[in-house]
Amino acid sequence: MRDCQSSTGFSSNSRVGGPTMMVARLAIAAALAGGLAGCALNSQDASGSQSVGIDGVTAQQARGIAREAYLYGTPMVASYQTMHAFSIDKNNPQYKGPFNTVNNVARVFTPEDTAFVTPNADTPYSFAVLDLRAEPVVITVPAMEPRRYFVLQLMDLYTYNFAYIGSRSTGNGGGRFLVAGPRWKGKTPAGITKVIRSETDLVNLVGRTQLFNAADLPNVKRIQSRYKIQTLSAFRKQRAPQPAPAVDWIEPEPPAQMRSSLEFYNQLAFLLQFAPAHPSEQSLRERFASIGLEPGRQYDFGNMNPALRRALQEGMHDGQNDIDKNREALNGKTDGLFGDRATLKNNTLARATGTQVGIGGNSREEALYPVLENDSTGQPLDGRNKYTLRFAPRSLPPVHAFWSMTMYRLPEQLLVSNPLKRYLINSSMLPSLKRDRDGGITLYIQSESPGKGKESNWLPAPAGPFMVTLRYYWPKPALLDGKWVSPQIERVRQAPPARPAPFPAPG
Repeated sequence: MRDCQSSTGFSSNSRVGGPTMMVARLAIAAALAGGLAGCALNSQDASGSQSVGIDGVTAQQARGIAREAYLYGTPMVASYQTMHAFSIDKNNPQYKGPFNTVNNVARVFTPEDTAFVTPNADTPYSFAVLDLRAEPVVITVPAMEPRRYFVLQLMDLYTYNFAYIGSRSTGNGGGRFLVAGPRWKGKTPAGITKVIRSETDLVNLVGRTQLFNAADLPNVKRIQSRYKIQTLSAFRKQRAPQPAPAVDWIEPEPPAQMRSSLEFYNQLAFLLQFAPAHPSEQSLRERFASIGLEPGRQYDFGNMNPALRRALQEGMHDGQNDIDKNREALNGKTDGLFGDRATLKNNTLARATGTQVGIGGNSREEALYPVLENDSTGQPLDGRNKYTLRFAPRSLPPVHAFWSMTMYRLPEQLLVSNPLKRYLINSSMLPSLKRDRDGGITLYIQSESPGKGKESNWLPAPAGPFMVTLRYYWPKPALLDGKWVSPQIERVRQAPPARPAPFPAPG
């Protein structure tokens, strides 16, 4: 057993959930994950009953646990990919700045922005990755005019939207908000508007500031420049505490590859050390440990027990199939995919599906995101066809803030290059949109121009598959209750070519 353990490369001091895990269990987990030559493997019958884990976990049970881990970890691995690109890898073209600093993008996103899928192109972004290990941070926001919508969305590593600062949640009067990690036990200092707690040491902050039109951009830039993040010690003008231990940040795999590569599980194990087990998930984490998946421990896939390796691969496949089926069943609806822990009730399938539909989605009370991937007959949208979407008279989306509809090419789910450099149509554009005779609005969705007289209402599409994401910011009750329903995309039926006139009969 000692020879099996010594070749795993696992850290001997890692633990799941603190002192409740026994040292003996950790040693066994290391040996099981190593699966070296010379370590006896139990026999396996046709039902997959070979023991591959702690306490007699069978290959079939390990496959189920691996599936759970894939669903649980998909949002975490995707979150880390964004964090790494934005604030760790300085050579990445998407790099924006170090931890605990606000990084403003004083423009709207374009097809050249590829760090994450389905980017919002109608509100200039502000980004930050918060490292709360050593001490909390204080976020300062300025007061701004009441009609301008803004939101700072705080997402932990699980992608739970655990808190909001913004028009809906805290108002437009400004304030100072202290964000603390899971281990902080300090007292609230003077001058703090609100204390916000995160379950994880690392947090993604995504800020959106409403842009009314192109001439409004200098005003948005001025507001963004006044968003500020400080460590608590800097805010209090005191000596900083002992810094957090240095981290050897691992390189993420490409997003698409993480849906099939076993390296996914090593990425997840690395991230678990920044996410102490929630009491409601203690047994789940112990199941992970039973197949050797523990905070900071890395699998040696080359020397792994073949049955465990197969169980991990099959569990990943099962988990991705579940996500794909769930996404298809939702048919473009995103309700129930984004929110805090209390709202999602530890639904790992919902979180994983939301991540792949569009990571960083807001909770439903902040914004709704219907996704249109099929036309009204159920056929996939394709730019080789022409489509329309019509808002009936006096039936625009009921929102407190604003609405938009954005075009994305598939399968990448990225913005679409086009001659007009128009990636969306939103409520700020209403004055320039042409009305139908009855006062309704018809939008033209196609790859080629519908003609000069209709270009004001044209949402350019790619020449192939695409989807349209609707965004309803700060929805009113009619939207939340389902009393107002998004219109469908209708395919324009091409008239058949005229039949040639018959030749006249000879006289």
